[in-house]
Amino acid sequence: MITLDVNKKKYEVDVSPDVPLLWVIREHLKLTGTKYGCGISLCGACTVHIDGKAQRACQIPVGEAQGKKITTIEGIPDNHPVKKAWFKLQVPQCGYCQAGQIMQAIALLSEKPGPKDEDIVNIMNGNLCRCGTYGRIKKAITMASKEGKK
Repeated sequence: MITLDVNKKKYEVDVSPDVPLLWVIREHLKLTGTKYGCGISLCGACTVHIDGKAQRACQIPVGEAQGKKITTIEGIPDNHPVKKAWFKLQVPQCGYCQAGQIMQAIALLSEKPGPKDEDIVNIMNGNLCRCGTYGRIKKAITMASKEGKK
């Protein structure tokens, strides 16, 4: 049995420690906000926080996540400055990548509360958006960084 702390709740799952965390989150815990995109850690759709750091859940064996605090998009409150900015600026188009984008943006702002445009581009570069809403993503992160300082 693997014990996980996800979104401040404890879960026990009967899986091999080698199963990717993404599949446990989606299939066993039924938290489907975290998406499967590429399976090789290149697109960012599966981004979650593990002990506060943005990580790609498709490449983390669930055994390595045991004993750590995991946060998925479902664990981010609706009144979080990043989510508020996302909704205000209508960032999503198809929406598939947005959970991973939001999780990466929150991690960015926790490390750099007042990021420059260059910081945003560099950190968010690993999260792909097939609809190309990168301009709105950058604006939303900038807006959220200002909101977080109030």
